[in-house]
Amino acid sequence: MFKNPNFKHSNVVGNKKKPWRTLKQILAAEQSLSWPDEAVTYSSLEAPPSFRPAKKYSDLSGLEASYTDPQTKLNFACSEEFAEIRKLPSDIVEGYLSLRKANTQLQ
Repeated sequence: MFKNPNFKHSNVVGNKKKPWRTLKQILAAEQSLSWPDEAVTYSSLEAPPSFRPAKKYSDLSGLEASYTDPQTKLNFACSEEFAEIRKLPSDIVEGYLSLRKANTQLQ
């Protein structure tokens, strides 16, 4: 367990505790000040793209999906969902794909 006898919380000044500030309050305070153009602030900070692949979620249940049906291109999490996907009519499958913004034409 981490125990540093010299550690002090950043919200303690003297004997008084300062209330924590929310991110919204910090952003508002930053925008009211004049900053140089090259200064890095919370609102100007840009993150590089992630190297991790995007997570896929099941179109039926919303659970994390490990599989994709090659015929309909719908994502599913288990074999029961796969059986249900194969029973769906094509207009319902198109609706699921449009909700996910995966506009593909089914044959």
